[in-house]
Amino acid sequence: MLKKLLHTRYRVNDLEKTVAFYRDVLGLEQTHRGKSARGSELVFFKVPGSEEQIEICHFPASGPVTMGPDLTHLAFSVDDLDAFEVHIKKHGYTFSDGPHGEKGRRMAFVDGPEGYEFEIIERS
Repeated sequence: MLKKLLHTRYRVNDLEKTVAFYRDVLGLEQTHRGKSARGSELVFFKVPGSEEQIEICHFPASGPVTMGPDLTHLAFSVDDLDAFEVHIKKHGYTFSDGPHGEKGRRMAFVDGPEGYEFEIIERS
């Protein structure tokens, strides 16, 4: 039987730009960096307060990564959506949709450098 979710993998074209986004914009902690047995470059991130990790994979031998619209997203919670918006603007990003809802129960989306979408949810 399954016990828990360990990680989710996202393959990217520009590893360093994506690593900077996860680290500097989303504020995730890098837990591991290395190469797989088949030669992919891997960087793992952990969300503070969570056990699950996000694996960023750069493997040019598989061809370029193409993101379709509204295909997938990761959702993160924040205490203050307005403060998060100020933070991402300092890094050159804006919300692509939202905020929607009432203070304390709002959500918005931001697009990462590879076109992956991130849902940011404010819960008080």
